[in-house]
Amino acid sequence: MQQQQQQEQHTMSESSSGLNTSCFRFYTSQSSSCSDLSNLDICLPVLSSRNRVIHQIHQPSYDSGIASPLPSDSFKYLTWHELEEHDVQGSQIHCPRVREGPSEEECFLRGEHHTLYAKKQLTEKEKWEQRLQEDWENCMSLNLSYQDLGDLYQVENCIRILRRLIRVERLWLVDNSLTDLSAICLPRCKELKLSKNHFTSFKQLPKIPEIHHLTLDENNIETLDELSDLRHTPLESLVLERNPCEFQENYRKFVFSKLPNLKVLDGIPKLPEDCLPPETNFLCKICTIL
Repeated sequence: MQQQQQQEQHTMSESSSGLNTSCFRFYTSQSSSCSDLSNLDICLPVLSSRNRVIHQIHQPSYDSGIASPLPSDSFKYLTWHELEEHDVQGSQIHCPRVREGPSEEECFLRGEHHTLYAKKQLTEKEKWEQRLQEDWENCMSLNLSYQDLGDLYQVENCIRILRRLIRVERLWLVDNSLTDLSAICLPRCKELKLSKNHFTSFKQLPKIPEIHHLTLDENNIETLDELSDLRHTPLESLVLERNPCEFQENYRKFVFSKLPNLKVLDGIPKLPEDCLPPETNFLCKICTIL
């Protein structure tokens, strides 16, 4: 009788698929209220040829923390036009990598000698073909944000590209540690995003005669005195959030008074209280005594 009850209990513990659910054993750590996968010991059922359940314990694998070089590491610091057998032009890429990689000496110091790519000496003809392949002059929309321009030669290369953007209408240069673009002219640019850079003055901005939307949040612009340089542009929206000049007295009134075409400041449309009161004619205040 006791043997029959044990058999019934064993039958009840089996699932409809024929697997014994009691084979799943979980051991959790008692030292923390949160379970840790690294301390999890799972018994997984594996069916043998006789449909028997064999307990196979998977031990957690540990990472040594040492990154091994990948086959693609040799291309880590390459720009697209340095790759062979393709005809992609710069005007066809909306968010290309343009920053140059470190020098050979710096790669060895970093222990990244495996990232070096054998560069052949270019002839003048090949240099000209590479310039044609970049095709920055015909670029209309471009995102050069987050280029990590930590070295001077990388900044100079970025400036070289910006000088060639004579037809760009939409340009993003977010978080590039830029400080001065006054030597750059973007004659057709209508939207320019310069967030998270190091500009301290409106004088350091590029020449943008056709600008409609300008974003300068998270810079270090302290004064609004040079804002009048944008007075004769068709600027409709301006973002100056998280700049020191934002705390200037009558900030919104001053900005709208300097920019007559401006409609939106820091994402907020122009309000009636943003307008300065009309100046009263002094002659109207003179009382005539008969």
